[in-house]
Amino acid sequence: MLVKQIGHLFELMALFARTRKPLSVADIVEAFSWPRSSAFNIVSTMVEYGYLYQSEPRGGYYPTSKWMELALDVSRFQPLPESVHELLIELMKETGETMMLAAPEGTSVTLLDVIETPADIRYIVNVGQRLPIHVTAAGRAILSQYSDAERAATLNRIKYRAYEKAAFMTPESVEKDIRKSAKNGWYTNPGIYQSGVAGIAVPFPFLEKPYAVVLGGPISRMEGRTDALGKLLRGTVEKFLRNRKNS
Repeated sequence: MLVKQIGHLFELMALFARTRKPLSVADIVEAFSWPRSSAFNIVSTMVEYGYLYQSEPRGGYYPTSKWMELALDVSRFQPLPESVHELLIELMKETGETMMLAAPEGTSVTLLDVIETPADIRYIVNVGQRLPIHVTAAGRAILSQYSDAERAATLNRIKYRAYEKAAFMTPESVEKDIRKSAKNGWYTNPGIYQSGVAGIAVPFPFLEKPYAVVLGGPISRMEGRTDALGKLLRGTVEKFLRNRKNS
């Protein structure tokens, strides 16, 4: 069950990130079609807790640096070491594509880290973004690390529907692809979830948890490179895990 007020808070902060300017209560109401009283109460609460301030008297509101301090404190003690972040940076430089770290969350995966390529045309996603576990390359790389019973239970909870392509519409079709792709050691998503975007993922069992290292990019740049990129991801991740184990 979603808590509407918490959802509004995140939506508001995303709006500040997009607009990069002070916003009045009227601006917020116009952006989201929220009742004015709801927008005013959210803003007033955030001001009271020190997360918003008025940039000038009777002017708009803008986030304080308290958000940044909080984020830095949280990230400083994240359970994943800096070496994982550095691994994604290394792979982004080698492949020229956006790299991500994904973790399971029920019938979805959540992106824990994203390193965007500087290329003009690139796959753009956000940390915290959730994707369906069965359709995406990241999700199937994670599912491959489950026990048969755990994977079957997860696949049976999914509400299957078509995304960009009508693929992986049953538990059996997902299971078949997982077993087939396991022979190569990487999983692919050629525009099945999002049009024009391809994904390649490899399992990343780390700290006894099932993660996935994921590459995303435009299909036009991935054509003819899938196998080479899959082998590169698999080899680099396996080397990282071996070095980690031996250190």
